[in-house]
Amino acid sequence: MILFSSILILTLGTTLCSSIILDSAADLNKLNLKFDFIVVGGGAAGAVVANRLSENPNNSVLVLEAGISNAGILDIIVPFFSPRAVPNTAVDWNYSTTAQVGLGGRSLAYPRGFVLGGSSSVNDMVYTRGSKEDYDRWANITGDDGWSWNQLIPYMRKNERFTPPSNETTEKFNPAVHGYDGINTVSLQGFPTVIDSRVIQTTTELAEFPFNLDMNSGYPLGIGWEQQTVKNGSRSSSATSYLASQFISRPNLHVLLHARVTRVLQTNSNNTFRTVEFVQDLAGEKLTLTAEKEVILSAGSIGTPNILLHSGIGNSSTLSSLGIDVVHDLPSVGQNLTDHALVSVAFLVNSSGTWEDAERNATLAAEQLAQWNTTRTGPLIDSPTPQIGWLRVPDNSSIFNQFPDPSAGPETPHYELIFTSGFFGVPPPTGNFISIIPAVVSPASRGSVKLQGNDSLSAPLIDPNLLGSEVDLLIMREAIKSALRFATAPAWQDFVISPFNVNSTYTDEELDDFIRENAGTVFHPSGTAKMSPKGATWGVVDPDLSVKGLSGLRVVDLSIAPLIPAAHTQAAAYIIGERGSDLIKEAWGQI
Repeated sequence: MILFSSILILTLGTTLCSSIILDSAADLNKLNLKFDFIVVGGGAAGAVVANRLSENPNNSVLVLEAGISNAGILDIIVPFFSPRAVPNTAVDWNYSTTAQVGLGGRSLAYPRGFVLGGSSSVNDMVYTRGSKEDYDRWANITGDDGWSWNQLIPYMRKNERFTPPSNETTEKFNPAVHGYDGINTVSLQGFPTVIDSRVIQTTTELAEFPFNLDMNSGYPLGIGWEQQTVKNGSRSSSATSYLASQFISRPNLHVLLHARVTRVLQTNSNNTFRTVEFVQDLAGEKLTLTAEKEVILSAGSIGTPNILLHSGIGNSSTLSSLGIDVVHDLPSVGQNLTDHALVSVAFLVNSSGTWEDAERNATLAAEQLAQWNTTRTGPLIDSPTPQIGWLRVPDNSSIFNQFPDPSAGPETPHYELIFTSGFFGVPPPTGNFISIIPAVVSPASRGSVKLQGNDSLSAPLIDPNLLGSEVDLLIMREAIKSALRFATAPAWQDFVISPFNVNSTYTDEELDDFIRENAGTVFHPSGTAKMSPKGATWGVVDPDLSVKGLSGLRVVDLSIAPLIPAAHTQAAAYIIGERGSDLIKEAWGQI
């Protein structure tokens, strides 16, 4: 047995609480427990499942988290420091993509949270649900109305504890569309930036950019105030919310860190998979645990298919060619990887007060951190994106003479504009900047997660196929033109000096070259274990999220999305976790 440090005692403030998170399988073995449910992954959806199943004191639940504790890591806790959390850090899986054809053959870093809370601990905290049409399309694809917007509203409210700053009026949000008694805190920006009034003023000056009071209403089109998973000036992740001390202290809920699941194993001969294999040291012993009722894979759109494939669950011919014993032929595993591509358009501005001031002035940066540390106020209490917008290419665009509309419907955006009060990336040595960052949010491109070989500890081959479909490239081109038009409104005339890295004189061919050379991703992988109707010969899970043709094994994370929502995807992951928990409870007669 592998020995690690002793049990970690977590504290809340200065009060010692009874909650424990295990650091070592040896400590877990000493407890001599059996678990009804084993949840693989302590990210957004996994933490929800663990919380909701352990509400019933008769359920014993174990979470196996591959990464480290989220406690005490400043770049995770301080909202504005989120860009520092990944990539290439101790809380990142440190993946990279294959060469992306749509990006001129470039390979990108592909961060995923290697930490309790998963990517909810390292993302930029933007909380957007998507459009009503996104989820209604899920319901139509799966034949299960439970995945429709109206049926999911209770789960949205169950997740959300909307807590606007005390000085906010309802000019920035619609109180009617939110939940106030949920677990994960959602708030508005609490510190003003130099672009706030100008962004909102533009919505009154240019008709193509209407104001949207609340993009989480199911009708996101327009520009408005970002909502963020921040609580009292600190990140609210699934680790600090669903696995907060009052929940993790339940005697029937345990979390084991450093537990990297490599495979799920057949528990008996009748296609039942309730056993997990894991390691706590990359060179160490492989351990196994068996759930009494179910194993729930919540390892995300990269981790979940990677585990399934190494378990022999996937395309039989491909697995055989890699020397992996096939136990269940399921060709859709790892297919349908979908993500949102982005590219930043920077503008040189005639102003101070943008990010660059603190990035170039160590004294100012120290003052801002001291302010956050002592009062939880100041510019560090917010995510880096105070406003965002959701827009469509006009319906009469020539694009749609060539390609079908990839969006879920006329109320769903094709692209997003993300506004930041600073240079997105490493800033030049002089000058102040803002950025408008277009992202294609209803992409047609599909990629995959595949295996390099039969070593279950090796990184998978991740191909999001960013901008691999021509329609995505054309939408991105139109989105950049839209960003440039936005900055020409009267609101910006005494502020924006000029575009910095691209301008309106570019030809379409020059714009395409710029996109291929500079585009990246919003890091929203989804869809690699997609839902399909019960009995369908395609897909990975049924609408109740059980793996097709198997028993004892379910997937509850963003990999089950048949199509990516036009949104930042953490809200969808939480919603999947909430409904997935009820589906599990229902299966065991607990609802």
